[in-house]
Amino acid sequence: MTIKDPKHGVPESVNPYERPPSVSTGQSIKTFLYNGSTGAIMGRTPSSWGKIGIFYFIFYGVLAALVAICFWVFFQTLDPRIPTWQLDRSIIGTNPGLGFRPMPPEDNVESTLIWYKGTDRSNYRHWAESLEKFLEVYRKPGLTPGRGSNIHNCDYDQPPAPGQVCDVDVKNWLPCNKENNFNYHKSAPCVFLKLNKIYGWRPSFYNDTDSLPEAMPRELKQHIMELKAKDAKQLNTIWVSCEGENPADMENIGPVNILPRRGFPGYFYPFENSEGYLSPLVAIHFERPRTGILINVECKAWARNIKHDRASGMGAVHFELMID
Repeated sequence: MTIKDPKHGVPESVNPYERPPSVSTGQSIKTFLYNGSTGAIMGRTPSSWGKIGIFYFIFYGVLAALVAICFWVFFQTLDPRIPTWQLDRSIIGTNPGLGFRPMPPEDNVESTLIWYKGTDRSNYRHWAESLEKFLEVYRKPGLTPGRGSNIHNCDYDQPPAPGQVCDVDVKNWLPCNKENNFNYHKSAPCVFLKLNKIYGWRPSFYNDTDSLPEAMPRELKQHIMELKAKDAKQLNTIWVSCEGENPADMENIGPVNILPRRGFPGYFYPFENSEGYLSPLVAIHFERPRTGILINVECKAWARNIKHDRASGMGAVHFELMID
């Protein structure tokens, strides 16, 4: 690079690799924020900023539109009430399990022990209040969207029409009701059971008394045979049994009464996610359990297509009961 000598007008050479004059840090920042000689703001002229802004606005706008279209197409393939994968093709499978309430406190969530002192209201309050909260949706139909408008008083010969749901009346299951503290104050507590929901699953009932499973409790077999002679339509029930898990537990558990009937009526199935549907319940009333000792309890649901596996909890539920 050459420039003219100011005195003689003779070009003289300039080293292009020569360090430019030093500039203070403050002046460098000011020049970066706004360069008065070029009009650049943070290294770009306003026109350059405008061009790059328009480019990224169009780029991200098109990208967001493509993502939105993909999601829209995806959601067109889904039904909010009907799962895409059902029964054998689903992760849940075709073997429902049992759940029990009340559950232990949240700080001991992994426990299955119902432990309280029957003579101390503050001690058994958690269990009674937990059941009260759990049953609130059953006691107040308005808490479940759509339940009040399509609820139906079902019976074995009056199944619900498509879109209707069956009523579950838990108000008069004496002594297993709110007004009676679910009988916890009498050291004869109630535990509620429900069958896990599987969309489209239909139970295969044990309604033939000649082929009842050998493992079914004798007392339940006797009940089924008596019911066959009295009211055969009620045989379309998913039966429930609750026993002590081990021989010692069987001695300590005492009489067990199941309310309002010995299982879940068949007219609640199949579950099709109708608006307002609530799972049927049964209440297990332990009438005279031995106090001061831990009792292991195992409850099972009985249908031909329900298999029992204690390790995985299939078709059954385990909990412990201890009353001081």
